[in-house]
Amino acid sequence: MSKHSCAALIVAAGRGERAPAGTEPKQYRRFAGKPALRWVLEAFAQHPAINPIQVVIGRADRDHFDAAVQGLKLLEPVIGGETRQESVINGLEALREHGPTRVLIHDGARPFVSQELIQIVVGGLEEADAVVPLLAVNDTIWRKKDTDFECVPRDELRRAQTPQGFSFEAILAAHRQYRDVAVTDDMAMAKLAGLGIRGVVGEEVNLKLTIAADFEMAEKIASSAFGEVRTGTGFDVHKFASGDQVWLCGVSIPHNMGLAGHSDADVGLHALTDAVLGSVCAGDIGVHFPPSDPQWRDAPSHIFLEKAASLVRDLGGIIAHVDVTLICEQPKITPHRDAMVKRIAAILGINSSHVSVKATTTEGLGTIGRSEGIAAQAIATIRLPAGVQ
Repeated sequence: MSKHSCAALIVAAGRGERAPAGTEPKQYRRFAGKPALRWVLEAFAQHPAINPIQVVIGRADRDHFDAAVQGLKLLEPVIGGETRQESVINGLEALREHGPTRVLIHDGARPFVSQELIQIVVGGLEEADAVVPLLAVNDTIWRKKDTDFECVPRDELRRAQTPQGFSFEAILAAHRQYRDVAVTDDMAMAKLAGLGIRGVVGEEVNLKLTIAADFEMAEKIASSAFGEVRTGTGFDVHKFASGDQVWLCGVSIPHNMGLAGHSDADVGLHALTDAVLGSVCAGDIGVHFPPSDPQWRDAPSHIFLEKAASLVRDLGGIIAHVDVTLICEQPKITPHRDAMVKRIAAILGINSSHVSVKATTTEGLGTIGRSEGIAAQAIATIRLPAGVQ
């Protein structure tokens, strides 16, 4: 660690009780195809001053977390407590062994923190033990008193955001000392401990996901971040050989023959891998996994597709939609289609609703029609930030 190493502590253990109903906690909801938590983590991972990154998660959320953070360099997640305050101290205690001198504490439900705001908070720690982004209150504020109302002067009111930055030992000591005092954020904890607090200007786009309107706004913000749409296509064919199963789109299907190939000969994943590679102009599957290399003999094809997906992520992009068509007379695809869709979605880290798998025959014509093999074609649509070369 450098003398002034700055860690990031991302608090993502909440259940989001005021959020609109969903199948996952709000920090794992997808915006423009990417989980909210991943938006957060990519922002901190890309900042040169931040290392390491510690995430605090809910006890039941490990599968959601693992799917959201594929390819990111993070510390092992810490399990949160019953309250945000308990989750923060759990994260701080875990970070202590890594020796940071400073820490930025950020809510995992604020997906659109910018590099600029992170830098402002980091820079502010050169002059203060606590730095907090604040926004002015522009609306007229009224306080309800019984059946009456009174206007509250707004000139001195501010809305606090995260990331909030601190001297690491100072904020850890504050959390330890005032563990039994309920507070709503770490600025309040710093105030209890008498730390000097510096306010900096926050960002309206750095919204917190709380109510339904926040989720609608987040989708608009996320969609606007990806200004370039690209597509790629892929095609592959493998002939039948002796065996008792075929691998198609990541699913093993019992059959009276197998498919010949250097790897597991999964024609569906091979075609899809080429489609994803094509979308980022990264050659084909043979460039990255040459059949002449013995390490790929009998290799599972999900390795190839995961690599292609990682190249999209490295460019800051998302995979918006994929479509695979399997061309064969046998085996029957329909009984296995749902499993194929789920497997592809898991490999790519996208929703199943963005994956299509279809099947057709050649009406008995040609080599496929004579049941000599299986072919597949695929198309992938990705979205990249504007200006990516």
